[in-house]
Amino acid sequence: MWRWNKPEKPEAPAPEQAPQVQAAPAIYALTDALPDPALILAHNGWVLHANPGAAELLGQNPQGQHVSATIRAPVILDAVSRVLEGNGPLKVEFERRVPLPQHHEAWIAPILGHPDGPAILISLKDLTREQMIERMRADFVANASHELRTPLTALLGFIETLQGPARKDDSARDRFLDLMRVQGARMKRLIDDLLSLSRIEMNAHQRPEGRVELAALARHVADIMGPLATEQGVELNLDLTIGLSVHGDWDELTQVVQNLVENALKYANSGKKIDISTTRAAQSTELVVRDYGQGIAPEHLPRLTERFYRVSVQESRLRGGTGLGLAIVKHILNRHRARLLIASTPGEGSRFTIRFPELEN
Repeated sequence: MWRWNKPEKPEAPAPEQAPQVQAAPAIYALTDALPDPALILAHNGWVLHANPGAAELLGQNPQGQHVSATIRAPVILDAVSRVLEGNGPLKVEFERRVPLPQHHEAWIAPILGHPDGPAILISLKDLTREQMIERMRADFVANASHELRTPLTALLGFIETLQGPARKDDSARDRFLDLMRVQGARMKRLIDDLLSLSRIEMNAHQRPEGRVELAALARHVADIMGPLATEQGVELNLDLTIGLSVHGDWDELTQVVQNLVENALKYANSGKKIDISTTRAAQSTELVVRDYGQGIAPEHLPRLTERFYRVSVQESRLRGGTGLGLAIVKHILNRHRARLLIASTPGEGSRFTIRFPELEN
């Protein structure tokens, strides 16, 4: 039975004096060619070799260290012990929480014919991104289902009422039909946003090749949103630098700026003023939408572009929001290789900055 206790000299030297292979066998070269992190262990648990991927993953070259000091996961130690007893190869999963939470899969197999005696190959695969995507998918399905279920339940309730107690009540019928129209429009907006998000994601790898002049784009959005701003008593101010162009899709960037202005009108119209400006910065071009409303608390800022995330769910629904507006903005800007920077001070308003890379001729 192989034990993981630190061996005594001369059976095995201390980690800093671990045996050095004079001429690395071919298996080491093959290990270095693997795309995934991999370690080769001696029968007593010392790391004989680590490929570059393993050194990068672990933050150091673990060669000459005991595997228990390299991968602090009891499940790995147990699996290696079982493989040495002839119960392998094995596949196990484990988590590393330092420096950041990561989920890994380890393939542990014996190596026959190693010049230093019985040896073990540990091949690691990072599952963190896969698990994150799966969680996002599950959350997306759950949130989308919930968002659609709410107005649909309301519609069914109104229909049952109209078919029953309010069958002959003209005033109730008009009121319920108006509520049904509102709920139906809400479902339509949600479905439209979901389809828009899906279409953007399908083209995420294709960077737009056209050119968009930002001042013209800002004026176009101001013309579109002007009537709504006037209706709400909000002044739209433009401070534009003419001649600033970026690589982009006109319709998609119009949707981005329009979403930002629409959000400002929905949630920050108490400031009675919205500024849209364009400027050239160091190695970038920027378009800024600035409002003077109630602002956003700092704890909400990192999550604003998540799908269905809202600072106030109730207020968002009352104002017709779907919770997807800023997620659409983020994905469109990702396709344009641009960034969305959000700064906000409660009581003073918010500043949404779109930073485009410098135009390449």
